[in-house]
Amino acid sequence: MSSQNIEIEFKNMLTKDEYRKLINTFELEESAKKSQENHYFDTKDFLLKSKGCALRIRHKHGSYEMTLKQPYEENLLETNQQLTTAEAEEMIRTGRLLNGKIKKYIEEMNIHPSHLIYFGSLKTDRIEISYKDGILVFDHSFYLNQEDYELEYEVNDRKKGAEIFKELLDNLNIPVRKTENKIKRFYDARYQ
Repeated sequence: MSSQNIEIEFKNMLTKDEYRKLINTFELEESAKKSQENHYFDTKDFLLKSKGCALRIRHKHGSYEMTLKQPYEENLLETNQQLTTAEAEEMIRTGRLLNGKIKKYIEEMNIHPSHLIYFGSLKTDRIEISYKDGILVFDHSFYLNQEDYELEYEVNDRKKGAEIFKELLDNLNIPVRKTENKIKRFYDARYQ
């Protein structure tokens, strides 16, 4: 079974001190952190990336979900497909894509699914809270002997969300930084 949704989110990289400041400002507890791991796939010549797309399997709360992200207007269209543990482990081991909408969409991009390979994983400790008609996400990620900190704001209204996110950063004296998505940061680190 698969589902689709439009992803509207704002991101900003943080320093370790800014991250701690946010955790303290919102009075968040360590126990609120939930771990998840993203496993990334593309072709060896990055055909998905070249089309602005990303393919991952996310493991969290004991379950696996495969997600294809594709550009859609000024947002991203996410197509999700639930996987069993065995299916996820097989795909991570072999790169072989399961039948379903995601495989169909990849084929429609003229990418042969057999050319997909597994690139590696990124682990994130995440805290999510409701904040002004959206979800504020505090991420601490670990990958390829690196770690980084990021603030995300997931919303349904792009214009209103942009204003709220900028106001939050301004109020906390956190500069706006160009922030690549996790898969781009992972690939950049892997191929430096």
